[in-house]
Amino acid sequence: MSVERATETGRVFVSTTINGQPTELTPRPWHTLLDTLRDEADLFGVREGCGVGMCGACTVLLDGEQVSSCLVLAPAAEGRSITTVEGLGGEFGELSDVQQAFVDHTAFQCSYCTPGFVLAAGQLADEQPDATRDEIRHYLAGNLCRCGSYVKILDAVVDLLDRRRRAGAGS
Repeated sequence: MSVERATETGRVFVSTTINGQPTELTPRPWHTLLDTLRDEADLFGVREGCGVGMCGACTVLLDGEQVSSCLVLAPAAEGRSITTVEGLGGEFGELSDVQQAFVDHTAFQCSYCTPGFVLAAGQLADEQPDATRDEIRHYLAGNLCRCGSYVKILDAVVDLLDRRRRAGAGS
């Protein structure tokens, strides 16, 4: 981020795309992407759990890759694409297939961890459509659920993969 772009208040301009929409953010240079998404973009599905990148509650996709937004400084999003859980559904509020699988299996209790798990599960389904239960467990190991909904989360992801395979076979 160039010094020329800093405002008189010490904020910087960050041009990014959030959930498909071009967006201008004005965080302070030391603000995290997590805080900026919540405070400026009103995206409350991005949550702080541990603050050190260990729990997955703050997971977002940055240019399609999972990142812990609590560890990324907001200016690093300049020119990049961010996807939060709010960006997964359809234009009229329809749930994505990942979100629907979580609902169908009640793969949440307090739901604090759910956005991070949903984003991770979606990326897993895209990258490893034939993942085994053990591979799913390993892939989702960076996300923690303090309620212990792991069995239902695993069932939801297995079902998601099965649904996608069936849909692909019918095409």
